[in-house]
This record gives sequence, structure tokens and C-alpha cells, in this order.
Amino acid sequence: VFGLSSVAQVVLGRGDFGQHLSINLGFGIGVTLGIHAAGGISGAHLNAAITITHCILGNLPWRKLPAYLIGQFLGSFTAAATVFALYYDALYDYTKGNFTVTGPTATASIFSTYPAPYVSLVGGFFTEFTATVMLLLGILIIHDEKNNAALKGMQALLTGILVLGIGLGMGLNTGYAINPSRDLPPRVFTAIAGWGMDVFTAGHHWWWVPLTAPTLGSLAGVLIHKLFIDFHNQPVLECENEKGQPVVESS
Repeated sequence: VFGLSSVAQVVLGRGDFGQHLSINLGFGIGVTLGIHAAGGISGAHLNAAITITHCILGNLPWRKLPAYLIGQFLGSFTAAATVFALYYDALYDYTKGNFTVTGPTATASIFSTYPAPYVSLVGGFFTEFTATVMLLLGILIIHDEKNNAALKGMQALLTGILVLGIGLGMGLNTGYAINPSRDLPPRVFTAIAGWGMDVFTAGHHWWWVPLTAPTLGSLAGVLIHKLFIDFHNQPVLECENEKGQPVVESS
């Protein structure tokens, strides 16, 4: 809701009520609050690519995957419907009732990502892949207790700042979906709500890229972290001196 409404305000306000930075801040705030809301209940699985990665790594039972994906889908779909209702009058005024995916008054990009006109399918795929690699690396570093993890209670805020950083540096080409759960459900909603099937054919049938590239990028991010950081982490040593003093813990 925070992310999509920030995009709606920038687009429908014609730049008078925010800029690219406000969109990035909106998504960062949304991620932070989402982690606080669901962190203690489900581990705050807000991203299907990360959930699938955890299943592949054995950190999450496969039997739980459908429930997690359904929850993510319903949350994102409901967010799109909420923002649509919130800004329906502004949408109608901006488009004169003609909801389009492309053109001078295109509004489908409020809800889902689409590549810039100059971006090739390969270039867009690489953008989403790389951005998700950075997302996973950042998340793993923030939670890496064997290394220099974030202070307890700061993980949600730092993850929101991480998403903000990705948006600030890697949002030009594709709008940084980096999350199948953030992109597909609003796309389905727009197809139902008046934009039609163009939402699946625009950008050389772009819709599948935000599903596959983040999933592969998530797995690559885990691999890079394992090879270059985790395998080199020194375990916390517990030692006792010759006089039998109490154990000294060092980290």
C-alpha cells in the first residue's frame, strides 16, 4: 500500500506531489513495517523469490510454500485494490476514463513494473537479476550472526533502507520489481480492473521477467554470500585460560 500509493501520487499528481525519491521511500517504509508486522509470526516472508530460495536450501518446509505464496499474493492483490479505490477519482481524471498500459496517460505502471522503452528483454532481465542479488546479499549480511550482523531490533529498518538503496541506484531500467509477489498480483488486478490483457503483452511480454529473474537472482545472491563471506567466517571461539577462569566469549 505504501509503495503503490507513492507511485500513484507521483504519476497522478504530475510530479507536483513527489518524485522518484518519494517512491523509493514509500517502498522502503512499506518493507520496514511489513517486517515488523509479520516478522514474529512467519519470519516476514514478503518475497516469493526469497521464500522459494529458503525452501530449496531446506530452511523452510516445502509443504508451507503454498500458504506463504497465497498469503503474499492476497496481500499484494489487496494492496493494489486498495490503492485503486483510494485514487480512483484521480485515475479517472488523469486518464479521462481510458486506462492504458502505454501512451501519454499510461497508468498500469502505478501497480506493476514495466521496462523503459529503450531496455531490451535481456537488459531488463539482467537488471532484475542483479538487483535481487544485491537484495539477498544485503539481507544475509544484515542477519549474519557469525559476521557483523545488525543490532537486534534494527534488521527491519536496515532492510527497508536496503530496498531504498536498490531503488535509488537500480530503478531506472525496470522499476526494480525484485519480488514476484510485488509484481504479479497487482498485474492480475489491473487486467481485471480495466487495463485488459495488455498488461501481459506490453514490453515484449515482460510479465514473466519479474517472476523468474528475481528467483534466479535470489539463488545467486545466496551462492555469492556462501562463497565469499560465509565460508570465511570464523566461528565464535570459547576459550578458558590456564588457571581455570570463567569462559570468555568473543565475537
